[in-house]
Amino acid sequence: MFAIIETGGKQYQVTEGRYVDIELLDNEADSKVVFENVVMLVNGKKSKVGQPYVKNASVEGSIVKHDKTKKVLVYKQRAKKGYRRKKGHRQNFTRVMISKIRTTAAKAKTETTVEE
Repeated sequence: MFAIIETGGKQYQVTEGRYVDIELLDNEADSKVVFENVVMLVNGKKSKVGQPYVKNASVEGSIVKHDKTKKVLVYKQRAKKGYRRKKGHRQNFTRVMISKIRTTAAKAKTETTVEE
């Protein structure tokens, strides 16, 4: 089973028990995070596509660490003019370990048990 979530203006395919590197989050390391914007759920041959999001679906995870990616070099040059500029950039990211993908049926069960 996997899901496609939307966070930080991008979409990511996530699977339970695997980690994903996403745009930087403000939360502390080792804290829990819940993604409510689930675009698609796929379970074998069954799939649910949201319009724009799947109702009552969520993805839970915990933040492993905050880090930076490898350096990307940006180099500009104008031919025969002696103009050269070299810059580097490292993008910040958050590594999240996905612990649970909650579907509509699983979320409905937990909501009914909490109300009782």
